Amino acid sequence: MSAVPAATTFRDALSAGPLVLDGGMSNELEAQGHDLSGALWSARLLRDDPDAITAVHRAYFAAGAQVAITASYQATYEGFARLGISRTETTTLLRRSVRLAREAAENAENAAGPVWVAASVGPYGAMLADGSEYRGGYGLTVAELTRFHRPRLEALAEAAPDVFAIETIPDLREAEAVLTALDGLGIPAWLSYSIRGTTTSAGQPLTEAFALARGSDALVATGVNCAPAADTAAALTLNTALPGVVYPNGGGVWDPGTRSWRGAQDEIADLAPSWLRAGAVLVGGCCRVGPAEIRELADRLAAAAADG
Repeated sequence: MSAVPAATTFRDALSAGPLVLDGGMSNELEAQGHDLSGALWSARLLRDDPDAITAVHRAYFAAGAQVAITASYQATYEGFARLGISRTETTTLLRRSVRLAREAAENAENAAGPVWVAASVGPYGAMLADGSEYRGGYGLTVAELTRFHRPRLEALAEAAPDVFAIETIPDLREAEAVLTALDGLGIPAWLSYSIRGTTTSAGQPLTEAFALARGSDALVATGVNCAPAADTAAALTLNTALPGVVYPNGGGVWDPGTRSWRGAQDEIADLAPSWLRAGAVLVGGCCRVGPAEIRELADRLAAAAADG
């Protein structure tokens, strides 16, 4: 099947939403037996085992996901350079992340309609690999953060994703920087924050964070991801700027020291009705959410649509 019919755009698809996002890339790779303990996390496999990434995308499409988020969350020029990978090769790997997702989309045999590719753009803190995407406050100016984000946005844009997933952003300064870096690229984007209750991870009110979306022509949705599932519905109700996007973690607490999750998992599909009532048009899961949970979420949304 064709992943993107010529007469259809991602913006068009959102107007007929909601769309189901995929789940966590890293947890599914680990379930396949891959070691992600290094600083590059799942981005390492863009170079070392790209077929494994394609397999994850296919598993999520088979489970009912309509949007694949690429394995580029932690892929940056600076991060790869620390391991001796050149800028030229890094550009190739960033573009490859989109190509792998596109290949999976083009072979999504069970899809009921068009499926889409979202190029993941993680925060500066993801490159540091120390959990600071849940804190923010890197000591950098907005201009410095803009210079960090722009080159990889350009590289990803050259591979023609359907949308950018600007995700797990911890504070207003970085959100402002990424919105500036999006200028002129011609690709829509969603912007989602990591949060603590009703504030960003850096402690700013979510009402202020969501308000930034009003000034961007590129954004099609804003919301939260990589957050405790129990916090998501209340957070979404504060978003009056754009349609909502929500993909929480599957439960537990992340320990950056051991790079592992502790605690029980949540049933995120149970929250789907509250997300829809709060205006969400993009719903899925993040860390600790796998194909089984996405299948349940997709079924729940299909049932809700059938009920009108």
